[in-house]
Amino acid sequence: RSRRGGTGRDRGDTGSAMDAPSAAGLGGADPQLQRFIEVETQKQRFQQLVHQMTELCWEKCMDKPGPKLDSRAETCFVNCVERFIDTSQFILNRLEQTQKSKSAFSESLSD
Repeated sequence: RSRRGGTGRDRGDTGSAMDAPSAAGLGGADPQLQRFIEVETQKQRFQQLVHQMTELCWEKCMDKPGPKLDSRAETCFVNCVERFIDTSQFILNRLEQTQKSKSAFSESLSD
C-alpha cells in the first residue's frame, strides 16, 4: 500500500527529540534562552508525534487515494488517531508511574 519507500527518515526528519540541546545542559545560560529551548523541544516532540501518527494511519487506512475520502477510510482514520492518542497517553502515564516508583525506591534506600 505504501506509495513511497524508506523508513520515513527520508522526508527531512531531524532525528529524535533527544538530539535537541537540553536547557539543563546550558548551565548558567539566560533563563529566557532556556525557556525558548524547552518550548522548541516540546514543539519538535509534538511535530514528531503528529508525523508518526499521520504516517501510521495513512498506511493503515488509505487503500487507494482518490478525490474523496470514503466512509470506511474516514472511520478508519478517526479510530486510528484515537487509538494513537490513547496509546501515547498510556505510555506517558506508565513512564510517569515508573519514574515515581524509581524515585520513591531510591528515597527509601537513602533513609
